[in-house]
Amino acid sequence: MTGSAQSRHPAKRFGGLAQWGVVVAAAALVVAFPVATWWLVGDQSTVHVGADADYAFEPFDVSVGVERAAGIGSTALVVVALLVLVWATRRHRLDVRWWMVLIPLLAAGLIVGFGWRVMTAGVIGANIGAGFAVLLGGPAVAVLLIWAAGYSIRLLHRRRTEELARSHMVAYR
Repeated sequence: MTGSAQSRHPAKRFGGLAQWGVVVAAAALVVAFPVATWWLVGDQSTVHVGADADYAFEPFDVSVGVERAAGIGSTALVVVALLVLVWATRRHRLDVRWWMVLIPLLAAGLIVGFGWRVMTAGVIGANIGAGFAVLLGGPAVAVLLIWAAGYSIRLLHRRRTEELARSHMVAYR
């Protein structure tokens, strides 16, 4: 590349800033996705508000406004983060293999967000859905988190190995 072409190239112009933007977008997506899921699923209570409901877990006592703000904010954050990550993948700023880490984390977030709504649903008698959420959702989330951690370690190790190999090739030229 010529000098002027290098200065126009985003990776050269921003250096590590573009990479940090991808990391921040991925972290924001993983954190906001369960909240957005929780909000979009909504209250799963089967009894009216005035009835004497039974709960597996009492829902957080938050106002409708706070719930709406958290839901809209997290949903907007999910959309923006997804757009940034898709853009970064298409521009080769994010290795496509990292989606094998992000997708299980999003699946775990989906289970957590939906599971929390099921476990905090007001019902008459026993909340069977809460039992299923814990019995099936808990192990599923654990497996997804272990997979994501293991695969991210593998990717980081592979990257480090490739960088070392490249540095040795340069040293021996």
